Amino acid sequence: MHYRRLGKTGLNVSAIGLGGWALGGGYDWGTICAQEVAQTVHAALDSGINIIDTAPIYGTSEDALG
Repeated sequence: MHYRRLGKTGLNVSAIGLGGWALGGGYDWGTICAQEVAQTVHAALDSGINIIDTAPIYGTSEDALG
């Protein structure tokens, strides 16, 4: 995995991130169970991804990730 410095923060983030929208399920993506969310997040982390995009508009993705 390639990493890049995030602005002037000194943090190194993965060049590829995990988009969290689908993790919340809902009307756009359908139902996703907690086990599938966990497997997806663990696979991302195992691949070196250390940045996950989420937002309140993504339904329950923040709760699912929590």
